[in-house]
Amino acid sequence: MNVFPKKIMLLGSGELGKEVAIAAKRLGCFVIACDRYENAPAMQVSDKSAVLDMNNAKELKQVISDSKPDIIIPEIEALAVDILDEIEENIQVIPNARATAITMNRDKIRDLSSNELNIRTAKFSYAMNKSELNSKAEAIGYPLLIKPVMSSSGKGQSLVNKREDLDEAWTLAIEKSRGKSNKIIIEEFIEFDLEITLLTIRQSNGKTLFCSPIGHEQKNGDYQCSWQPAELKESVLMKAQEIARSVTDNLGGLGLFGVEFFIKGEDVIFSELSPRPHDTGLVTLISQNLNEFELHLRAILGIPIPEIVCDDASASRVILATRNHIDVSYSGIEDALSQSNTNVFIFGKSTSTEGRRMGVAVAKAKTIQEARIKADKAAQSIKL
Repeated sequence: MNVFPKKIMLLGSGELGKEVAIAAKRLGCFVIACDRYENAPAMQVSDKSAVLDMNNAKELKQVISDSKPDIIIPEIEALAVDILDEIEENIQVIPNARATAITMNRDKIRDLSSNELNIRTAKFSYAMNKSELNSKAEAIGYPLLIKPVMSSSGKGQSLVNKREDLDEAWTLAIEKSRGKSNKIIIEEFIEFDLEITLLTIRQSNGKTLFCSPIGHEQKNGDYQCSWQPAELKESVLMKAQEIARSVTDNLGGLGLFGVEFFIKGEDVIFSELSPRPHDTGLVTLISQNLNEFELHLRAILGIPIPEIVCDDASASRVILATRNHIDVSYSGIEDALSQSNTNVFIFGKSTSTEGRRMGVAVAKAKTIQEARIKADKAAQSIKL
């Protein structure tokens, strides 16, 4: 029998970590929120917080030792993962230290899925310098994508249409890479029909659950809007579920995974995987009886998930900053919430830079198109 409160440490305290903290607090847990800066979103709703460089093994180990958590939930990629492997014998790491290490780098998860599990992905290669980039880009062909092997929210990603743009793409990828890696991934650009996220939940009873597929659109690799359920043929959905189960079974552990796919006709092409709630899954804050953060916590804590119910049509749209601001304030919330079945979540970031994600608007309606229009209108009403 579970005994509460559990002491949970979040490594990363952004907007997704904030919702994880809220879900944990509702289940009676004690939450310690960690990040590299003060007053990060999850810190605003946690019991305790710590500011540190989570890439610094000594600092990370000391904070864990001082706090003595029962459970550690990594919420970002840039971590001293060797420490997680070291402490896992005594502290539960979600989903586990190995999965965290594999998924923090695009090369490791791509090698696992393509080379070990024989799952179809876009054609890809790696480069450690500009000379390798030039030769391998020619082999893959244009257009192509260039990405850091370690980054988040599309940072450092470029779509390259010709050889002359490779130098600029290389510089951006290296500048935006998390950590000290100078390795980049070169990836075939796929003209897909639809891009989806399949939220996949691994439970302690061994049963894997799936949410209804989420369609989404990205700009420069960063999520802009999502909708649920995405319309898929049953055969295509079954393929996606089979692939998601195969990858997550290999990674093991407990919790919710965001598994991304390109859909082209009947083809299901594995893209990426996050071992945690996914930004495109913010739509579940309105679309499901249990949102992705609640599902994550239930799976982690061994609490039953009897049923996942998804409404017929829901959508989300991010609220982006258009310029740099200090001491951010908002207007237009009353206009955004004047529509029925609409909600707005402000993340609580005190400063902004152009393009930074500051909140999200969600809506539901009779059709996906109507839900998307409502979410777009709500997001556009918010001014920084």
